[in-house]
Amino acid sequence: MPPAPSSAHEETTAPPRLRVLVLGGTTEASALCRMLGTTWPTCHAVLSLAGVTTQPHLPDMTTRIGGFGGVEGLVDWLHHNAINAVVDATHPFAAQMSHNAALACAVAKLPLLRLERPGWSATPQDQWLMVPSIVDAAHTLAHTSEWSRPHSVFLTTGRKETRPFLAAPQHQYLFRSIETPDTADLPPRTRVLRARGPFDLSAELQLMQAQKITVLVTKNSGGSATYPKLEAARMLGIPVIMIARPPPQNTPRAKDATVALTWLHQCASSTLRAV
Repeated sequence: MPPAPSSAHEETTAPPRLRVLVLGGTTEASALCRMLGTTWPTCHAVLSLAGVTTQPHLPDMTTRIGGFGGVEGLVDWLHHNAINAVVDATHPFAAQMSHNAALACAVAKLPLLRLERPGWSATPQDQWLMVPSIVDAAHTLAHTSEWSRPHSVFLTTGRKETRPFLAAPQHQYLFRSIETPDTADLPPRTRVLRARGPFDLSAELQLMQAQKITVLVTKNSGGSATYPKLEAARMLGIPVIMIARPPPQNTPRAKDATVALTWLHQCASSTLRAV
């Protein structure tokens, strides 16, 4: 098992070969794949995407799209493809995939790294209400006295997680997503805005003012691409219902692609020493 990743990439000679599965769908996964392609040509990396987005931005590398068939299917795939290491760079809220990856790597006796960007932190000027789940966010809007009166809600929780907000139909919603959700899963007074980040502060301010937004509901995804909506909410005095991340797996972690690349170098040295 390689050591925990260090905070800086050391200049080393790339090992001759390594077979890596990158579970992707994030900017961090894309950055790591670019690094592998440009600095480590003898590393064979496969990028796996869940298929949630129908037109993803694909790198110039071996890519598979779709599920593995649970833990057992992932174990079989890892063995069949002679994978030496796995980097879980899925979205911070892709809890099921991270759980499956941890179980599968334990069964297959393969090193696993969790590549995950840091979450956002509130400043003294922010008005955040932290809740543990999407269901709790919807319940807050539906039943809490402070929030149950009609609001103009900016909803940025992902197209597959709108159904809980059917319980709070009194609000007007602006729902933003890369792709259009199922209409049956949307509250009755919802406007859908299809857009892909990164977003800038000026545009977020204009959007939230034009739509007369009075509350923002979002996940603590972290990163810079969608952070401007939080800056805009802060400047406009708009409260935020912030959904906390799922509890982390007990897995070595890296905060960015550079640290993950260092870990893979270390992993190759220990994994392939006897090959």
